[in-house]
Amino acid sequence: MSLIIAYIGKKGCVMASDKRKVAYFGHKEDRETLEEELYSGVITNDEELYARASELDITLKITDDACKLKDFENVAVGEVSSKGTTETKRKRIYGTTNGFQIVELSGSEITSVKKGDSSIILFGNKITKSLANQILAVKWKNSFSLKYMGELFGSIIEEVAERTPSLGKNYDVLIKQANLTKEESQKYLDDVVERDVKLLAKFRTKLQEDLYQQNEIIKLASTIIDEGSIGKVEVVDDNIIQVKLNSDVRAFDTKWKLLAKPNELVMMFVEDGTASVGDEVVIEDQSLCIKGKSLKLSCNIILCHLK
Repeated sequence: MSLIIAYIGKKGCVMASDKRKVAYFGHKEDRETLEEELYSGVITNDEELYARASELDITLKITDDACKLKDFENVAVGEVSSKGTTETKRKRIYGTTNGFQIVELSGSEITSVKKGDSSIILFGNKITKSLANQILAVKWKNSFSLKYMGELFGSIIEEVAERTPSLGKNYDVLIKQANLTKEESQKYLDDVVERDVKLLAKFRTKLQEDLYQQNEIIKLASTIIDEGSIGKVEVVDDNIIQVKLNSDVRAFDTKWKLLAKPNELVMMFVEDGTASVGDEVVIEDQSLCIKGKSLKLSCNIILCHLK
């Protein structure tokens, strides 16, 4: 969906990007039809996009607050990405004074690198790049300051957004300057790209670990006991009791850390009354209690079936 415009040269680097993000929900063939019409310029505004999506039974979620630019020390970085069935593909441009690198990634693995020392580079779909190129051809002058270039790139994004809903009018601009020769620039960019991609790999690993933990918690949550026997009272100390769990019951704390395995002891509290050794602890009507007695129990643990 993006349009990223970047200038790289001896003055420094200027990068501008729109902030629109569009998510499609529907059949694959219908999504592809809508995208083709959008990216070819057939659809020219938000109203037409929503209407055509409705015809194709596609649900849209459009936001205009995505951040597609970031700075990494003296480098401006812009990224466009697309999610496939198994992996996310990313295309990044790293720019600084006298140098840029265009890096393509699959996941966090680099698949392609292109290098240069000066250029005006556009990332975008067919219609956004075509429109931006037309405007640049008319308005561009090499004598522009970096600040004016940023203003120009922002105005181009606004103008393109009036002619295609693949962009919104909100945009970000980054300007970076460093005292680097062409040779120094590429060595510096090599180092920045390596470190940035390593950070991406760590982020993806952490994300995968978090997703795994969430899936495990979901599995555990499905085993929470809301009815049935828990175990029997082994020790009584006033209103504090220790309960031996049944062979198919285990206990977790509120952060899903395992506290007790089957046949191990857990601590509970009698709210009003006195329990006896041998009493059966049960959950009835989703309440923890002593079976056959009007004794309510409490504990700061989660009781689950063993599965």
